[in-house]
Amino acid sequence: MSELTFEQMLEESIKTIHTGEVVEGKVIDVKPEEIILNIGYKSDGILTKNEYTNDSSVDLTKVVKIDDVLETKVLKVNDGEGQVLLTYKRLAADRGSKRIEEAFNNKEVLKAKVDQVLDGGLSVIVEEVRIFIPASLVSDQYERDLSKYAGQEIEFVVTEYNPKRRRYIGDRKQLMVAKKEELQKELFARIKPGDVVEGTVKNVTDFGAFIDLGGADGLLHISEMSWGRIEHPKKVFKVGDTLKVLIKEITGNKIALSLKFEDQNPWLDAASKYAVGNVVTGKVARMADFGAFIELDAGVDALLHVSQISKDHIDKPSDVLSVGDEVTAKVVDFNEADRKISLSVKALLAPEEEAKEEEPEEDVVPVDIEAHIAAEAAESTEE
Repeated sequence: MSELTFEQMLEESIKTIHTGEVVEGKVIDVKPEEIILNIGYKSDGILTKNEYTNDSSVDLTKVVKIDDVLETKVLKVNDGEGQVLLTYKRLAADRGSKRIEEAFNNKEVLKAKVDQVLDGGLSVIVEEVRIFIPASLVSDQYERDLSKYAGQEIEFVVTEYNPKRRRYIGDRKQLMVAKKEELQKELFARIKPGDVVEGTVKNVTDFGAFIDLGGADGLLHISEMSWGRIEHPKKVFKVGDTLKVLIKEITGNKIALSLKFEDQNPWLDAASKYAVGNVVTGKVARMADFGAFIELDAGVDALLHVSQISKDHIDKPSDVLSVGDEVTAKVVDFNEADRKISLSVKALLAPEEEAKEEEPEEDVVPVDIEAHIAAEAAESTEE
């Protein structure tokens, strides 16, 4: 039996490898763009940054050091220069694909950082497997701009798993919907009309503001924003404001809110503040042909009839008054039940004369104030 030469013995001692085989190697050199491994073969293994990770910003010298042991997969036994090309990320992706399959089958909630914001959605990487979350499945509301999600860690479930086509689809929306339903159920279980709760302004419209109560939105109608008049909700509130609101009514899943707290009702002490004979000062809030409405306090308006503006005859209030003018007058009538107050400037100008003389009937025009206020409210609602 012939003896083996040294070269033959060396050749037999070196293992053979094949493309696709998983091999273990020790790092013998590492550069920012490349790792060299001793894999027990006649040639060293070369692992480029592109085959190590999908993250192009990584410096390999920061994540791998000499003598580290890595498990890799053989891409090419000979790259043409006698070197063995290896891949780490594809092996990780193969194993990651199994992990994704398990999550898909078990409907497991996964968590990952957003790697890319694309035109059509978000891209995340789980164990070197890239998962796409379409824009329509990112949130339970339409979002035109997804840039705020860049770098964020988000939760999602895998709804499509197709390793042959490398198609992995994630869904964040269904988690948000389920969470909202849970919060909504908890919210309705603990609130009732009369409760005061805290919420955040979510949206402001011409007719009111929608307040996020943490599980459901409530409507704060413009008529419930203040005891006084509100020109436009956007002049008072902005998105993100935090408010303490009163639960006024709950109908099904609709919540009506109010900021008109009863202890702040300006009519509570109106009987003493606006008793007949008191002299008061207010501002002209609005005008009609028959008189001017004077705001004495937020939510307390009084009527200054055209016949009571001056000793002289006046055709209409706008001839001598403008909205915003300050007016001092005497209370000549107070009706708490109907919340009506009548004022007179003329009574201040010549109180003794007024006591002796009667107002000519043609100067006094009967007015249905309630009908006028109702018409104004209807116009405001239409606007």
